[in-house]
Amino acid sequence: MYTTSTAILEALHEAGMQFVFANLGSDHSGFLEALAEARASGRRDAFPALITCPNEMVALSAAHGFAQVSGRAQAVLVHVECGTQQLGGAVHNAAKGRAPVLIIAGMSPATLEGEARGSRNEFIHWLQDVFDQRGIVRGYMRYDHEIRLGANAKQIVHRALQFARSEPQGPVYLTAVREVLEAEAQPVSIDPSAWPPISSGALAPEDAALVAQALAGARRPLIVTTYAGRHPAAVAELTRLANRIGAGVLDSVPSAVNFPPGDPLYQGSQWNEKRQNPALAEADTILVIDSDVPWIPQINRPSASARILHIDCDPLKQQMPLWYIHARHVFRADAALALRQIHRELDSLPLDAAAVRERAAHYARRHAEWRRELEQQERPPEEGLTAEFLTARIRRAIGEEAIVLSEGVTNFHVIANHAGRVRPGTLFTQGGGSLGWNGGAAVGAKLARPAELIVALTGDGSYLFSVPATVHWMARRYRTPFLQVIYNNRGWRAPKLSMLGVHPDGHGSRARAEDLDVSFDPSPDYAGIAAAAGGALALMVRTAEELDSALERALRAVREEGRCAVIDAWLPHL
Repeated sequence: MYTTSTAILEALHEAGMQFVFANLGSDHSGFLEALAEARASGRRDAFPALITCPNEMVALSAAHGFAQVSGRAQAVLVHVECGTQQLGGAVHNAAKGRAPVLIIAGMSPATLEGEARGSRNEFIHWLQDVFDQRGIVRGYMRYDHEIRLGANAKQIVHRALQFARSEPQGPVYLTAVREVLEAEAQPVSIDPSAWPPISSGALAPEDAALVAQALAGARRPLIVTTYAGRHPAAVAELTRLANRIGAGVLDSVPSAVNFPPGDPLYQGSQWNEKRQNPALAEADTILVIDSDVPWIPQINRPSASARILHIDCDPLKQQMPLWYIHARHVFRADAALALRQIHRELDSLPLDAAAVRERAAHYARRHAEWRRELEQQERPPEEGLTAEFLTARIRRAIGEEAIVLSEGVTNFHVIANHAGRVRPGTLFTQGGGSLGWNGGAAVGAKLARPAELIVALTGDGSYLFSVPATVHWMARRYRTPFLQVIYNNRGWRAPKLSMLGVHPDGHGSRARAEDLDVSFDPSPDYAGIAAAAGGALALMVRTAEELDSALERALRAVREEGRCAVIDAWLPHL
């Protein structure tokens, strides 16, 4: 029997999806029957494989991670409004992190007297019926809709994916009541190539010329970015541009490898540090390209006289109610394409070679100072561990090819500066602000790149948010081993730092962590959770002397034994 559920699964297969990350409920009977029928008739490969996810946030985080490392849209299947709400902060991360993910949720049956197959037959169907299920997540979606007929279910799926895959990419949400999912339908032939993502925009020729002239004529040109490296082609173009004109490059809360950290023009990364960035302060022309938060004006800002130009896939920041950077010129364009256009305009400009050399030498001196500061921070501590030393040793142990997922929260800048990711596509963050992404994302990343070493670096708070029991059960079931290192300062340091930022001399500045209710003492057995749920190798490290041997054992477990390894690394308390 061919049903709407069959059509939806076929559409996902047509779209090239290998998996569906699923948390099942009573509304999914049509999907389960369609999958069972396909397996019984020897057509197992006609549909994507179901990945069982006992927690919905982990499901969406896994789809998010898979999409990030593969560049391909993914699908998540959840149960009515309850499962939709259980997606939690992963919805925020997918929206802010521009993850192309299709979320499909059933709805409570629309009939109650057996008028159609799938009519209400369980008490819970009355309780799970709400007035506006799509409204729960509408503010985060690029598109939402209800499938009402099997006849055009495929078309709606492909249209939703067209939104998800077009810039600015992001999540989309579809619903259907159980009677529709169970209804017989006529097969529809679909050519997926007729539903392509909308081509990314380019700069108008006069705009490309304007940007090229502004950068070439500047005394201190600076490029600021956050996620240009989401598309690796942009990294090469950005590197070529910076070196061609002698511009510095500053990462602001980077969520990808945007620029080679070893290049003398690289000025490091800026996070929430309570200091003015010198490169930003002295720049007279600033190109902001693909960045949501290029600086924090209350703490760190450009000169009032600086000329700011902004190129972005979403320059209006349409899902941010309050946003502006006083840019004089703003352009919606794909980063790699725009950078290539700027290069073509530079071909016809008479660049001052002496000025380029002077600019490059100036930024090279700043880069060397930055490198010396990092090396000083990475020295072995006299006792215990520091986040900088820990990250440096991880960098040495995992090599340049490993894919690092960073959710270190208050150690975000430490990981960005010390993890040493050089190759595009080897560093990812959730792109948003809801914690708990890293565990599920590691499972999804490993499914997408089975041959690669996946390394998740997480704070202790974000580890708890990630639902580690679900994550490590999934890792064992689906053979997706990864290394996870917990930066354990035994509490919520982020709220404490936020309080100090507003009340630096208040009562809280003199209080202990326990008095502020941000301490996690006594510390849970974090690694033990992973061992119990998924057979992970559980290790605890408290001193610098223990670290290298622990990393060696952990990597052996991942690479040779095919199981996860979790290192609980104790840092100074809050």
